[in-house]
Formats: sequence, structure tokens, C-alpha cells
Amino acid sequence: MTSAKSGGRGRRIVLWRHGQTAWNLERRFQGSTDIELTGTGVAQARRAARLLAGLRPDAIIASDLRRAAATAAELAAVTGLPVSHHSELRETYAGVWQGLTHDEIIARHGEEYAAWKRGEPVRRGGGELETEVADRAAPVVLEQAGKLPEDGTLVVVSHGGTIRTTIGRLLQLESRSWEALGGLTNCCWSVLGEGARGWRLLEHNAGTLPEPVLGDDD
Repeated sequence: MTSAKSGGRGRRIVLWRHGQTAWNLERRFQGSTDIELTGTGVAQARRAARLLAGLRPDAIIASDLRRAAATAAELAAVTGLPVSHHSELRETYAGVWQGLTHDEIIARHGEEYAAWKRGEPVRRGGGELETEVADRAAPVVLEQAGKLPEDGTLVVVSHGGTIRTTIGRLLQLESRSWEALGGLTNCCWSVLGEGARGWRLLEHNAGTLPEPVLGDDD
């Protein structure tokens, strides 16, 4: 019996996107390409880490790509927690799309891009389906969340696409509707809370710490 069912807050999962990279600024599709943070990205991570430390996380896991690992390191420095790195939390592999700007993708792969935006299962650039990303990432998140104390908090440092697909899978949404969740800004996060009927979305694309919801149906 979890504390969410017995009157406690329940476990929380904070899904935190990495800080800014040069390819973010250029609107280039990064995918699994291993790009470093910019100086601004490091500063974003440092600021966000001070806020997230206020949630008193119990564990930190991260993608092993440098932009996510460096972001996670800032929270580790503040909290003293170790970081467990997982290749399953990497961004979507997108084949020939990787390294292209948004405009180049539209020009060269317009029909494929439009099909993806309609929610059709598309291997962008010949890469992974979104459901395949969820297949590899969501089990890692759930396994690590399962190790938390009843009111514990797990911070997952990953990438925009992987975070969206993981949220969609944990909320048991149909994959064609995952795009409705919208993107995450660099170094912003979303929070899932454990309820009596499974995980639910408490915050999305947050950059500050919210006040608790009073009078909710917990």
C-alpha cells in the first residue's frame, strides 16, 4: 500500500530537460548526437538545480549524453546525491534528420514531418519510433521510481522528446496524442505524482516551484 492511497503525498517523478546547447540555438535536430552545453546552458542548470534541490530528491538518474550528464551534475553538486547514467534515457535517434535545422527538415522531409505532426507512427530520418523510445526509457524510470520511499522524489534528467514519450507512456495516453503535451524549454521540468489510479501530471514545462494545490481530490 503506497502512501498516496493511505493519505500521504505519494512518490513523485521530476523529468528535467537538459540546458541549452549550440544546436538548440541553431534549431538543429540533435537526437542522439552528443552535444555539450553552452555557458548559458551550464548557468541554466545551476539555477534550476538550486530550485530542484528544494524538492529534496531521493535519487537522480540521467541520460549518458553530455548535455544531460552535465545538467544532472549540477543537481548532484547541490544535493550530494550520486547520478546513475542510463543510455536508455538518450534522445530519440533520428537518422538523417540529426544535424539538420528545422527549415532543412521541412524542405527535405516535409511529408515525413507532416505525418509525424499528425500523430502517425513515423521513423523520422529512418530512426526510432516514439513508441520505441518509450519502450526503452519508461521502464528505467519506473524501475528507479519503484526504489523510492513512499513519499520519495526521483529526478530524471533527459531530453525533450524522450521526456514527452515517457510522460505519455506513464499517463497511459495513446501515442498519437503525446504531441499534445507540448515541448519542454531548456532546463525546465515536468512533475508526475502517484495517485490512487496511477501516475498523473502535476506540472508541465515548469521553471519555478509551484505552490501546493489545496482541496484537490487526493
